[in-house]
Amino acid sequence: MADILILIPARMASTRLPGKPLAEIAGVPMIVHVLRRAYAAGLGPVVVATDSAEIAAAVDKSGGRAVMTRADHLSGSDRIFEAVGAFDPVGRYDVVVNVQGDLPTIEKSAVRAAVGPLSDPQVDIATLATAITRAEERDDPNVVKAVGTEIGPGRLRALYFTRARAPWGEGPLYHHIGLYAYRREALARFVALKPSPLERRERLEQLRALEAGMRIDIALVDVAPLGVDTPEDLRRARQMLAPREKP
Repeated sequence: MADILILIPARMASTRLPGKPLAEIAGVPMIVHVLRRAYAAGLGPVVVATDSAEIAAAVDKSGGRAVMTRADHLSGSDRIFEAVGAFDPVGRYDVVVNVQGDLPTIEKSAVRAAVGPLSDPQVDIATLATAITRAEERDDPNVVKAVGTEIGPGRLRALYFTRARAPWGEGPLYHHIGLYAYRREALARFVALKPSPLERRERLEQLRALEAGMRIDIALVDVAPLGVDTPEDLRRARQMLAPREKP
């Protein structure tokens, strides 16, 4: 496998949970939980990409590394593209993994799984999904569905992503997990594209790549990590990561 760089985009401005990267979970800022779990994957260096001096200071205090980026980026992929250029201007790393900064329960095995599809040279971008098991998630627009054709055990080639229930009929539905592994040249191509019609309609950035003819493959994992977007999500994360009392 190529040289891999993991980047974690993080910003303080969040509509539903302002300042969430620094929200304390089990005595540690959320961004530090994500950083440690990304390190545990053992794929390569891990860097936080942020426009916030407060986030950078928290990362530095934990022993991690942060790269400062502009504050006007419209998406995390734009932020990591700036960060990879700043951290690695000579182009040593040719695979960039984007781990969202609000996934404090992400498993190291999931981060590793995201890179697997790039072993196929035809794949531009790799991502993750898991089978939906809770009935209420099937029609929940906040649970993005990945639609793909099976190309091997635990592997799909992405055909579409949607907030609607899809595909119709009997069979599994898949919850898309917003963690991506890009070939570096694919990331450069992606951020140079204008937002596409379906991307704007569904409010799903990955549709821009599909509409441009880029190939996205999906690795299936057993469990979706908790994404922290609301105070209720934060409460759940604190419960899940609370220190276990010794018997």
